[in-house]
Amino acid sequence: QVQLVESGGGLVQAGGSLRLSCAASGSIFRINAMGWYRQAPGKQRELVATITGGGSASYADSVKGRFTISRDNAKNTVYLQMNSLKPEDTAVYYCTANVARSWTMRVMDYWGEGTLVTVSS
Repeated sequence: QVQLVESGGGLVQAGGSLRLSCAASGSIFRINAMGWYRQAPGKQRELVATITGGGSASYADSVKGRFTISRDNAKNTVYLQMNSLKPEDTAVYYCTANVARSWTMRVMDYWGEGTLVTVSS
Protein backbone atom coordinates (compact mmCIF):
# COMPACT_ATOMS: atom_id res chain seq x y z
CA GLN A 1 0.00 0.00 0.00
CA VAL A 2 1.13 3.55 -0.76
CA GLN A 3 0.46 6.35 1.68
CA LEU A 4 0.71 10.08 1.01
CA VAL A 5 0.75 12.44 3.97
CA GLU A 6 0.55 16.21 3.58
CA SER A 7 1.76 18.74 6.11
CA GLY A 8 2.38 22.46 6.38
CA GLY A 9 -1.12 23.86 6.13
CA GLY A 10 -2.45 26.49 8.49
CA LEU A 11 -3.66 30.05 8.83
CA VAL A 12 -1.76 32.90 7.25
CA GLN A 13 -2.45 36.53 6.42
CA ALA A 14 -2.75 37.73 2.86
CA GLY A 15 0.68 38.30 1.42
CA GLY A 16 2.25 35.65 3.62
CA SER A 17 3.88 32.36 2.73
CA LEU A 18 3.49 28.69 3.49
CA ARG A 19 5.31 25.57 2.38
CA LEU A 20 3.38 22.36 1.98
CA SER A 21 5.07 18.98 2.07
CA CYS A 22 3.85 15.58 0.95
CA ALA A 23 5.76 12.42 1.76
CA ALA A 24 5.01 9.14 0.03
CA SER A 25 5.72 5.85 1.75
CA GLY A 26 4.99 2.16 1.35
CA SER A 27 5.66 -0.20 -1.51
CA ILE A 28 7.09 2.11 -4.17
CA PHE A 29 9.12 1.05 -7.16
CA ARG A 30 8.98 4.34 -9.03
CA ILE A 31 7.17 7.65 -8.72
CA ASN A 32 6.45 9.42 -11.96
CA ALA A 33 4.62 12.74 -11.86
CA MET A 34 3.53 14.34 -8.61
CA GLY A 35 1.21 17.24 -8.08
CA TRP A 36 -1.02 19.38 -5.94
CA TYR A 37 -4.74 19.95 -6.24
CA ARG A 38 -6.98 22.15 -4.14
CA GLN A 39 -10.66 22.39 -3.38
CA ALA A 40 -12.33 25.48 -1.99
CA PRO A 41 -15.75 25.43 -0.32
CA GLY A 42 -18.50 25.11 -2.90
CA LYS A 43 -16.08 24.60 -5.77
CA GLN A 44 -14.70 21.64 -7.67
CA ARG A 45 -11.20 20.38 -7.12
CA GLU A 46 -8.70 22.08 -9.39
CA LEU A 47 -5.15 21.37 -10.43
CA VAL A 48 -2.60 23.70 -8.86
CA ALA A 49 0.79 22.41 -9.99
CA THR A 50 2.49 19.30 -11.32
CA ILE A 51 6.07 18.15 -11.59
CA THR A 52 7.39 15.32 -13.72
CA GLY A 53 9.95 12.76 -12.67
CA GLY A 54 12.54 14.81 -14.51
CA GLY A 55 11.65 17.98 -12.65
CA SER A 56 9.59 19.84 -15.25
CA ALA A 57 6.93 21.93 -13.53
CA SER A 58 3.57 23.24 -14.68
CA TYR A 59 1.23 25.64 -12.90
CA ALA A 60 -2.31 26.87 -13.02
CA ASP A 61 -2.51 30.43 -14.29
CA SER A 62 -3.94 31.58 -10.97
CA VAL A 63 -0.78 30.62 -9.06
CA LYS A 64 1.92 31.10 -11.67
CA GLY A 65 4.66 33.36 -10.39
CA ARG A 66 3.61 32.88 -6.77
CA PHE A 67 3.84 29.12 -6.17
CA THR A 68 6.78 26.79 -6.77
CA ILE A 69 6.59 23.02 -6.86
CA SER A 70 9.67 20.90 -6.22
CA ARG A 71 10.54 17.35 -5.26
CA ASP A 72 13.15 15.34 -3.42
CA ASN A 73 13.26 11.94 -5.05
CA ALA A 74 15.49 10.45 -2.36
CA LYS A 75 12.78 11.22 0.19
CA ASN A 76 9.78 10.56 -2.08
CA THR A 77 8.57 14.01 -1.16
CA VAL A 78 6.98 16.84 -3.11
CA TYR A 79 6.77 20.42 -1.89
CA LEU A 80 4.65 23.43 -2.72
CA GLN A 81 6.13 26.78 -1.77
CA MET A 82 3.30 29.32 -1.68
CA ASN A 83 4.20 33.01 -1.64
CA SER A 84 2.09 36.15 -1.86
CA LEU A 85 -0.94 34.23 -0.68
CA LYS A 86 -4.40 35.60 -1.41
CA PRO A 87 -7.73 34.89 0.27
CA GLU A 88 -8.84 33.05 -2.86
CA ASP A 89 -6.05 30.54 -2.22
CA THR A 90 -8.01 29.28 0.78
CA ALA A 91 -8.74 25.60 0.19
CA VAL A 92 -7.93 22.07 1.18
CA TYR A 93 -4.78 21.12 -0.68
CA TYR A 94 -4.33 17.54 -1.84
CA CYS A 95 -1.14 15.81 -2.88
CA THR A 96 -1.12 13.22 -5.64
CA ALA A 97 1.51 10.88 -7.02
CA ASN A 98 1.59 8.54 -9.99
CA VAL A 99 3.24 5.40 -8.64
CA ALA A 100 4.47 2.10 -9.99
CA ARG A 101 4.72 -0.38 -7.15
CA SER A 102 6.76 -2.91 -9.12
CA TRP A 103 8.28 -3.39 -12.55
CA THR A 104 5.31 -5.44 -13.68
CA MET A 105 2.54 -3.51 -11.94
CA ARG A 106 0.60 -0.82 -13.76
CA VAL A 107 0.94 2.72 -12.54
CA MET A 108 -1.75 4.17 -10.30
CA ASP A 109 -2.59 7.57 -8.89
CA TYR A 110 -2.54 7.93 -5.12
CA TRP A 111 -3.94 10.76 -3.06
CA GLY A 112 -3.31 12.27 0.31
CA GLU A 113 -6.15 13.22 2.61
CA GLY A 114 -5.49 16.94 2.34
CA THR A 115 -4.23 19.82 4.42
CA LEU A 116 -6.20 23.02 5.02
CA VAL A 117 -4.78 26.38 4.00
CA THR A 118 -6.67 29.46 5.19
CA VAL A 119 -5.64 32.93 4.05
CA SER A 120 -7.18 35.85 5.90
CA SER A 121 -7.91 39.15 4.17
